[in-house]
Amino acid sequence: SNHLVLYSNPLQKLQALGVLRSTVKGVNDMADTAIPWYARKSTRETIGKNIAYIVLVALSLVVSMPFFWIISSSLKSEAEIFLFPPKWIPSRFLWRNYPEALTSFAFGRALKNTITITGTVIVGRLLSTSLAAFAFARLRFPLRNTLFMLVISTMMLPYQVTLIPSFILFYKLGWIDSFRPLTIPAFLGAAPFHIFLLRQFFLSVPMELDEAARLDGCSTWQIYWRIILPLSKPALATVIIFTFLEQWNDFLGPLIYLNSPEKHTLSIALNYFRTGAAYGPSKTWAHLMVVSLVVMTPCLLVFFFAQKYFIQGVVVTGLKG
Repeated sequence: SNHLVLYSNPLQKLQALGVLRSTVKGVNDMADTAIPWYARKSTRETIGKNIAYIVLVALSLVVSMPFFWIISSSLKSEAEIFLFPPKWIPSRFLWRNYPEALTSFAFGRALKNTITITGTVIVGRLLSTSLAAFAFARLRFPLRNTLFMLVISTMMLPYQVTLIPSFILFYKLGWIDSFRPLTIPAFLGAAPFHIFLLRQFFLSVPMELDEAARLDGCSTWQIYWRIILPLSKPALATVIIFTFLEQWNDFLGPLIYLNSPEKHTLSIALNYFRTGAAYGPSKTWAHLMVVSLVVMTPCLLVFFFAQKYFIQGVVVTGLKG
């Protein structure tokens, strides 16, 4: 490369540089051909990737076996379910198990209650946690860090510790056997982990955007609504996924606060369907598999279609503290 200074013409320099690159490439190719194929770096990397893929596929099949077993059992007869060794493919697909199971109890009513509670909690949690996170991340006020640490410290309290005081409070308010104990706390920021998650993401947004917006006449509320939230879709999607999975599968909360059968959620209805209480005895284990499969399907679909935003939100959240 030192010989390139001898050429005053730029075209001659480019030609000489091309000859130099082709010479280096030829030397490298000769060196690669002198190494056995199994000792080459590219070959080792390819073999390592293939082994990793094979291991991951094998592990995914093992993890997915219970799900495949539920699908298979939902289409079997009672006798086939208990065969040993197990039979993965039914000898005859009993599609009638689905309408029989879903019409043997108030599935539609329980589904409506679950959607109502889950949707309300998602809306309330997005509003409350994003507002609190915006204040901790973008505003300057006394004792900001102290208050944030106080909020984070509540994550160390298990749900069971505050269960009895919360029940007494809701009982005195007359909220027992209603959806209010399950939904209203979501509008009060009762999710410190989600506040932490959004606050970390908001810190990754440059403060120069706030300054430019204020120069254009935007208020604090407009900065929050028009700038921060549109840029925080991955983090907001992560909060939605977490909240959906938590509320859709919640069993303890509805069990404590909901007494009337017409207000039961899917998790409570599934438990009564299993035990035969309130909805009549379940006919077969295949019917139980049908209801279990239908209840878990929305969770799988939500995570499958939103996993891109979920992973992006979790990864980007840890960039700045």
